[in-house]
Amino acid sequence: MQSRRFHRLSRFRKNKRLLRERLRQRIFFRDRVVPEMMENPRVLVLTGAGISAESGIRTFRAADGLWEEHRVEDVATPEGFARNPGLVQTFYNARRQQLQQPEIQPNAAHLALAKLEEALGDRFLLVTQNIDNLHERAGNRNIIHMHGELLKVRCSQSGQILEWNGDVMPEDKCHCCQFPAPLRPRGLTFGEM
Repeated sequence: MQSRRFHRLSRFRKNKRLLRERLRQRIFFRDRVVPEMMENPRVLVLTGAGISAESGIRTFRAADGLWEEHRVEDVATPEGFARNPGLVQTFYNARRQQLQQPEIQPNAAHLALAKLEEALGDRFLLVTQNIDNLHERAGNRNIIHMHGELLKVRCSQSGQILEWNGDVMPEDKCHCCQFPAPLRPRGLTFGEM
């Protein structure tokens, strides 16, 4: 019986210390962190396929998505590019062509995020999983593309990133390299990090 009481008392004291520490943290957060955030708000926004789907961009994973037409292993892996660069380029060329159609425009959500960045300046950061350029076209400048950009290509030899608006053909080569190397989509593919 004695050890049971001791155990409960010990546990109570330990919990009491934890509760005091949590209370100190909350008071610090309330008194120091929150006022700082209110004076200098910083906003981080993460967007994905849903925002561009509203503009008519086909998503990869929807029921009628792009993965329904192509095997991931064939068009979105380094091995797929090594096996058949033409197929990979055709797949990404179609995405690039769709993006450049006149009816594909930034929607209200893109425009709202651009206005938010305009209001907050460098205290705003947009991180997107999308490979389109609709955020840029809406006016966002402080943006990180997690999965790459459709209108850029990467030299498979040097890693140099190049702007590229047209179709990429397997015979297209990087003009920056000492040795010509094939251009590949500037995107994160499965199996890369």
